[in-house]
This record gives sequence, C-alpha cells and structure tokens, in this order.
Amino acid sequence: MRGQSMISPAQQDDERQFEAALRPTSLADFAGQPHVREQLAIAIEAAKQRGEAMDHVLLCGPPGLGKTTLAGIIAHELAAALDQTAGPILQKKLDLTGILSSVKAQQVFFIDEIHRLMPDIEEILYSALEDFRLDILIGTGPGARTHSIQLPHFTVVGATTRQGLLSAPLRGRFGIVLRLDPYDEETLGRIVERSARLLDVTIASDAAREIARRGRGTPRIANRLLRRVRDYAQVRADGHIDLDVARAALDLLKVDRYGLDEVDQKIMDTIMVKYGGGPVGLSTIAASIDEQTDTIEEVYEPYLMQLGFLDRTPRGRVATERAFDYFQVPRRPRFAGSQNPLFQ
Repeated sequence: MRGQSMISPAQQDDERQFEAALRPTSLADFAGQPHVREQLAIAIEAAKQRGEAMDHVLLCGPPGLGKTTLAGIIAHELAAALDQTAGPILQKKLDLTGILSSVKAQQVFFIDEIHRLMPDIEEILYSALEDFRLDILIGTGPGARTHSIQLPHFTVVGATTRQGLLSAPLRGRFGIVLRLDPYDEETLGRIVERSARLLDVTIASDAAREIARRGRGTPRIANRLLRRVRDYAQVRADGHIDLDVARAALDLLKVDRYGLDEVDQKIMDTIMVKYGGGPVGLSTIAASIDEQTDTIEEVYEPYLMQLGFLDRTPRGRVATERAFDYFQVPRRPRFAGSQNPLFQ
C-alpha cells in the first residue's frame, strides 16, 4: 500500500513489534468476536482430545481485526509450532514445496493474504490441504514424472481480506470458515484499556472509550491511536490520559469523531466536491488523491460504507445524503457550469 511505503523499514519494524507486544496469546484474553472464539474453542478442544491436527481454518475480514493474532492463538492453544508466510511472498513452486516438505505433525502453518497466491502455487496446496500429500514434478517433457511425498497431518490457517477472490476449490478445502466483524465501541474500549495496562499507561475509562470511538471498529487502529495519545500525554500533560487529553491528541492527529482520517476525507471530498456526489470510478478517485485502488477498496471503502457515507453502484462510487449532511457539503449538479464535453 502506498501509505505503508512512506514509512521507513525501521518504523515498520517498530510498528510490528508494538502490535506483537499487545497481541493476546490465548482465547480467554481475546476480546470480542464471540462466535469466532466459541467455534475455535470447540474445534481446538476436540482436536486436543483426539490427539489430532485441527481442521484447516480460513479467517476472513477487513485488515486489523485479529486474523494474525488468532493464528498465533490457535498454535498456542494447541501447543504446536507456528510457521507463517504470505501469499505475495510465494512466487515459485519451490517456495511452497520447501516449506511443506519440512512441516511437522500437528504444526500450524499460517498463510496471510492467501487470496494472492499464484494459480500454480495454489494447485500445490490443494493436495496438501485435502490429502496431506505433496506432488512434485520431476523432469520435463515426455520423461517427466510425478513424485508424491506423504505429509504429516497439520493445520493450515489462511487469512484473507477479500474472500470473494478465493477460488472455489481452495475455499472448499477449509473445514472451518470464520468471518471477523468490526468491533463495537464497548469491546474496543476494553481492548484499549488492556493495551494501556501493557504499555504501563494510566487511562480513564471515558478516554479509552473516546479512542475506541475513533478507532474505526479495528483494534490495530485503536492501538496505534493509543500510542500517539500516549506520546501526547507524556509531552503535553502529566502522562495520564484523561478525556480532555485524548480529545486534544486525536484532534491534533486530524482523526474526527467517526475515526475518519485525512485519506477518508480526501476520498469523500473528491466524490462530493470534485465530482458532484458521483457516480465516479474507483481508478479516478485513486488518481485524484494519489492512492492505490486496492488500498482504497480494502482499507477505506468498507468503513465509509459501514457508516453509510458511500455506496458502490455499477456506474461507480456515490456519496449518500448522510455524507453530504455530515461533511456539510451543499449538493450541486455534477460539473455545473462546465461546457467541456470531456468533463460531462
């Protein structure tokens, strides 16, 4: 994503270490997602009682809701080793066969962004998921032959932000498919309070709720906001985060009461002001705000739609009446006054 490319490698490592330090390691500590926790608790306990590998798990949902965290929890609860990779990293068949050939019994193998696997690599995964078999093609041409390696039973945990991009054969090989939903304000507030305790920061409950309110229903975003508010409290206050300190810090970050940041506001401003409310194509919006289309579609649009500010139509993106009211933008005819046919 373009936004990530602006961050230095050292900053990215710092962010990852920060997120890892706040991640719960057990289902009991994992807040929210009760339907997900209950299904996983039953599946994990059943696998432990049978002494078998747990069935393969597919975790779906927007970024930052805890898919990677749950993969770690599954491994921890099963007392199993965890190996992880990501779909874009696996560029050659050898990349995946090398990992699978060394997999251990009952191990957990986590594949993030599994919807981005290349087709030929995905085909290798089919037999590994269903039959615990690795098929390797030896040689080329008429003399080529397939050599099969039997694999120990293990558990694949796949994570995707776009379930619709998964092929039906791959999706059908996961025995447990779970959808993670955005968190409500109360649950997210508890997560912020827990993170503050881990960071050794004192925070008032109403301040935690204020951060949660602007956290877009996403623990990752709420925790990052908490980190910035902590810095503000340390420099501008006495280190304690109360409601006034939280509001001042969040206003300084230009995060409004719905958690909308500058990019969200640029998207809505482009649709409402520049294009008269739409419809306007995704690529046009991306070019207008200098952002990538997949970043807008996967990161920003779902929340704007959840708030009721944006609609997707066959002709393009359209701002709703609620958006015009919230942003206090007067409705006007699209490109009013322009006589250039290129802009009609």
